[in-house]
Amino acid sequence: MAQTEAVFFDLYETLISEYKDGVRRVSRADQNYLELLGISNEQFKREWGLRQTKRMTGHFPDYPSVVKDIAASCSVECPEDSLERLYAGRIEEKAAPFGDIGPDISEMLDGLKKRGIKLGLISNCTEEEVRAWERSILPPYFDDVIFSYKSGYAKPDIRIYELACNRLGVRAEQSLFVGDGGSNELDGARAAGLTAYHATWFIPDYISGKITDHKKLTKPSHLLTEIRM
Repeated sequence: MAQTEAVFFDLYETLISEYKDGVRRVSRADQNYLELLGISNEQFKREWGLRQTKRMTGHFPDYPSVVKDIAASCSVECPEDSLERLYAGRIEEKAAPFGDIGPDISEMLDGLKKRGIKLGLISNCTEEEVRAWERSILPPYFDDVIFSYKSGYAKPDIRIYELACNRLGVRAEQSLFVGDGGSNELDGARAAGLTAYHATWFIPDYISGKITDHKKLTKPSHLLTEIRM
């Protein structure tokens, strides 16, 4: 591989994690959709999944608009107090990982910056999922950040990787993408011409083992040994 110009990172389960010691940082125990909206948790989850692409690409501007759309499609009411409760819980859940970013992540990012490598972020996300971004330690490390809901594209669409490279002024063939593999992001990065690395430091073996076609990084520090100067 030629000299590396840039490294693009995924966000959730790559730089931050919603889990600690195998347990969610914020419990979902109070998310009883049958009580709050009149539909079962299983039905809500199914409807939520059907809206994945539209949520990630900004078709729905925020979390409340998604919940209202689900309620309407299921012919149930969406009480304002229930919506506020769900929204507040969602914001709390998604903010928690930003307050506990390990030194191994910051050391990796520091090491890359000291080598003069440009850093970019490509995250499939909605507005409430990254509200805590600016309050975290991460922004100063990055030369550019792409949140899918703002860009209109979502991984694995090659256009989001092309946009990222264009905005940093780098060539895809001399750039890396590092992610946990969700949303087929590694295949998308490779299709766009980037070298893809599977970051497995946050995910259990039974999940990481399912992605075998990309080189694995089991620790953040391992990325520094992979970079060719």
